[in-house]
Amino acid sequence: MSDYVVPAILLGASLLALYRKENSYDILLGGAAEGMRLLVSIVPALVLLLTAVTMLNASGAMEVISSVIAPAFRFFGIPPETALLVLVRPISGSAALAVGADLMAQYGVDSQIGRTVAVMLGSTETTFYTISVYFGAAGIHKTRYTVPAALLADFTGFFMACLTVRLFF
Repeated sequence: MSDYVVPAILLGASLLALYRKENSYDILLGGAAEGMRLLVSIVPALVLLLTAVTMLNASGAMEVISSVIAPAFRFFGIPPETALLVLVRPISGSAALAVGADLMAQYGVDSQIGRTVAVMLGSTETTFYTISVYFGAAGIHKTRYTVPAALLADFTGFFMACLTVRLFF
C-alpha cells in the first residue's frame, strides 16, 4: 500500500487542479523553482557547519574539549564517554551518528553506554542545523533566545536519556 501513496497524492493534486481549471504542471514547476531558491539560501550555512565539525574532529579539538568537560558530565550523571556525542549532536546529525556507532562498537549495543547513546540520538535534535535551515528559509538573521533555549532543551534531552536508561535498564 505504501508504494501507492505518492502516486495517489500526485493524482489527487492533478485532479484538484483540473477541477479548479489550473495548470498543475506550472504549479509544480513554480514549487520546484521556489525549492531551488531555498536550497541556494541554505547551502552556505550547511557547508559551514559540516566544515567546522570536520575541522574540529580532524584537529583533535573535540577530544580535548570532551576530556575537559568530563567532570561536569559526571556531576550531572552523564557518562563521560558520551561527551563527544553531546558536543557533536547539536551541530551535525551525521557526525553524531558516526560517534554513536563508534561508541556502540567500542562498548557494545547492550551496554549502559550503548543504550544511553541510542536514547540520546533519538531524544535530541541537530540544533544548529535546524536553526540554520528554518531561520534561513524564513529570512531571519537574529536568533535572539532561540539558540540558548534550544541548547537547554538538548541538555535536558541528554540528561533525561541518561536518567531513563539508568532507571529502566
